[in-house]
Amino acid sequence: MIRAAAERARGHVRRTPLLSSPFLDQIAGRRVFVKAECLQHTGSFKFRGGWSALSGLPATTRQKGVIAFSSGNHAQGVALAAKLHGTASVIIMPSDAPALKIANTSALGAEVILYDRNAEDRDAIGARLSAERGLTLIKPFDEPLVIAGQGTTGLEIAEQAASEGIEAAQVLVPCGGGGLTAGIALALAETAPGMVVRPCEPEGFDDAIRSLQSGRIERNAAQSGSICDAIVTPSPGNLTFPIMQRLCQPGLAVSDDDCLKAMALAFLRLKIVLEPGGAVALAAALFHGQSLPEGDLIAIASGGNVDADMFARALSSLD
Repeated sequence: MIRAAAERARGHVRRTPLLSSPFLDQIAGRRVFVKAECLQHTGSFKFRGGWSALSGLPATTRQKGVIAFSSGNHAQGVALAAKLHGTASVIIMPSDAPALKIANTSALGAEVILYDRNAEDRDAIGARLSAERGLTLIKPFDEPLVIAGQGTTGLEIAEQAASEGIEAAQVLVPCGGGGLTAGIALALAETAPGMVVRPCEPEGFDDAIRSLQSGRIERNAAQSGSICDAIVTPSPGNLTFPIMQRLCQPGLAVSDDDCLKAMALAFLRLKIVLEPGGAVALAAALFHGQSLPEGDLIAIASGGNVDADMFARALSSLD
């Protein structure tokens, strides 16, 4: 399914670079490679899943329109994929999502519906609107076509790592509901079995890490309170968790301060812009590598949709 998604993505989804810097290697004490998904269309890996889902629907179903819920990155990915396919999209977004993400989603032609993530159930809202309007619901992570689309990142990593002579590495992945983590793990298990995939999350919102530890799906007590809004989810998905349980090793949790510093270092040393949630894997690589086996690290820089104020805050974190 991932290879089929890659074929449908050809000519539409960007092949993002695998970057490195000796300055980052020095901080981490080992080689660190960064998969710059912040350079993907709409500024995050989510366009991969959005394109895979839209392109994988029957034409008659796709023409009726789609609906999605997201704090911003999945929203933009689905909105652009729908626009490019000439169909309508409705996006349900939390009212506290970054203003830039809300504005960009609307600018891509989507109808944006805001909700209170602390008082309302986005799944219930999505199910109701889907039924009322005849729209196809594209879930942000618990959807096979979306997981397959995110998995194309893993196919690229395998090829790029091979060209760098990397046969084994710890692959650190920002993890919300687990679509990207599960997709990459599936792709690498087949194409680069020497790669070990580990989810990375913000402290206090480490549901995937705790779920892998306990062997069952754990939930976060809160749904807001971290600057890493892009990867704050209630729990891992029913589809993604079994994949992570089978293929992933224990993950790492990082602080908001670590993420801000990683954002600043990515800008200074790699010349890329990251949002806090998109920087958790790099933060883990730079500041928490002592808990990992020796060897190369590959960190996914999953998104770069950040407000100017937050980015300024990140740049000042190294002062």
